[in-house]
Amino acid sequence: MAEITIDVTGHRPDPARARLRLVRDPAGGPARAGRAVTVRCTAPDALSNFVAVLELAADGQLRCGASTRRPAAGTVRLVDDALVGGDYYDSGGEPIAAFGWPMLLQSGGLARLAGTALELTPRGEAALARPSYQALGALWQRWLKSVSHDELSRIEAIRGQHRASTLTPAARRREAVADGLAAVRPGEWIDADTMLGILATQPAPLTAARSRIALWRLYLVDSCRGSLGHAGGRAWAVVEGRYALCVLFEYAATMGVVDVAYTDPRGAREDYRGLWGADGYDCLSRYDGLAAVRVNELGAAVLHDPGALAALALPRPRRDLR
Repeated sequence: MAEITIDVTGHRPDPARARLRLVRDPAGGPARAGRAVTVRCTAPDALSNFVAVLELAADGQLRCGASTRRPAAGTVRLVDDALVGGDYYDSGGEPIAAFGWPMLLQSGGLARLAGTALELTPRGEAALARPSYQALGALWQRWLKSVSHDELSRIEAIRGQHRASTLTPAARRREAVADGLAAVRPGEWIDADTMLGILATQPAPLTAARSRIALWRLYLVDSCRGSLGHAGGRAWAVVEGRYALCVLFEYAATMGVVDVAYTDPRGAREDYRGLWGADGYDCLSRYDGLAAVRVNELGAAVLHDPGALAALALPRPRRDLR
């Protein structure tokens, strides 16, 4: 389990990314050398980023695949440039928030594809005309119920996902992650391994494979030798665990619901080592660097009291809208 020391003074650190240290001891033995960790307090910038991406869509600058609905590489770069403080990792790193925002606009019914261009829907135009934290809360609720995208597809190392009757509905999995977040105390940091433990043991645990047979259809590298059916109890960390890390990092943090502490994903997690074909990976996903999360003020309102969103003393968007 990770041992994380986090000391963030003030509501919003200056600079926004505070450099900390992480010690991880995955085997229970002596801790290895510390890793530099970045802390991002997401709530103060969430509404500004929301507006920035809505503006890009209103200007016709966002492009997504007509069939995949995924943002094009040029769109990811545009969104990255528009975000307050940029994406989580520096330019050239794996896109997370810059990928997540165009997907969220579509999942939330705020934008739709016209060919390959995203255009605002009436709902999106209303959100841009009067941006509010209530609009962010509504986006969270609509994304939870969306059936248009499965975040597990972002874990490209896990293959066999598209075979029929293999995966549980994505909306049910998002709800399980939201339930886990609602069970933790707002304002307190919780390391990623403890968060995953909550998701695995809560009354409605996070489950991705429909059955034990379905788990055999998921694999790393080779569909026979690399089948996750061979992994036994370790498969949960690979499949459900990576799904949860993606949802927490790419969506909950991007919408400002949780603050995050994270490090370089390469070598950050060792739970897949020894599985057939997996040792060739530096990391199993771009989300492996997520070290800890904290349900912040915005997240507490979204998860527990949406009626309090209007009274939050958080910054308004940092741009002159009209």
